[in-house]
Amino acid sequence: MLFFRRWGLPFVMLGPFTLLIAIFFFVPVILITILAFTNMDSSMQWTFNGLANFKRLFHDPNLLEILNHTLVYVFFTLFINVVFALILAIITTYFIQKESVSLFIRTVWMLPRMSPPVVYVLLWLWFLDSSSYGVLNSIRSLMHLEPKAWLTTHPMLVVILANGIIGASYGMIIFSSAIKSIPQDLYQAAKVDGASIWSIIGEIIIPSLRWPIMFVTMWQLLSLLTSYEYILLLTKGGPLHESEVLSLYSFHNAFQNFEFGYGSAVALVLVVIALMFSFILWKVFGMNKMVKNSRVD
Repeated sequence: MLFFRRWGLPFVMLGPFTLLIAIFFFVPVILITILAFTNMDSSMQWTFNGLANFKRLFHDPNLLEILNHTLVYVFFTLFINVVFALILAIITTYFIQKESVSLFIRTVWMLPRMSPPVVYVLLWLWFLDSSSYGVLNSIRSLMHLEPKAWLTTHPMLVVILANGIIGASYGMIIFSSAIKSIPQDLYQAAKVDGASIWSIIGEIIIPSLRWPIMFVTMWQLLSLLTSYEYILLLTKGGPLHESEVLSLYSFHNAFQNFEFGYGSAVALVLVVIALMFSFILWKVFGMNKMVKNSRVD
């Protein structure tokens, strides 16, 4: 009875949410882990085959190329997601003092995220159309340059820009909210002391955003490692695996080649990579020291 009085309300309030997390997060991970050690294919019949899928993966001739593409894609897209988002947030909160103008800019930048991915990708396809009717090639024609097939000549660059621009909107909102929470007295005191704009940004704004920067970096990192929809819609991983990343490779093996066991093995390796990167970022941001200090306080 005492247990119910103490934990009854938290259980009722958190129970449905915990159940959803278990169904949509933990159960899929368990299923993927099990399937990774099977030979399940289109017949939907499977038997355990031990480490055969992982042996095949590490002998896959495309693995090193795909891993390299994954690292390049994640690093440069994450850089845009965080740094460009921070620049947008500072511009729309510190440099532009009029709230209506800054709100308009942030709203316009959020439009791609609020629109369906297919619509967003169609805009990129129109912009990069290989014919002379594409926006970028139309500009090139004004300079008497030949049309260029951007999606086939620079597929990874296109993928990074498309994902980086839309991903920056998320960090922009987080950073903008954090900057607005900084007391105005700090800015005024710094100006009275003769601090320059760059000193205010470097010594007041950036240090105040340590937690938001950590959160956005880790969130976007995990999202980039596991997401592939924009790559699939833009380039399908081509041409010849030139824009293929590990998450898309898992999708292609599982749902295009119907090798569910092998696709699950690729996905499980991706989970391990995500955990490794999360641990590295945990150390880089000094989260263990911050947790200890918060406990002491």
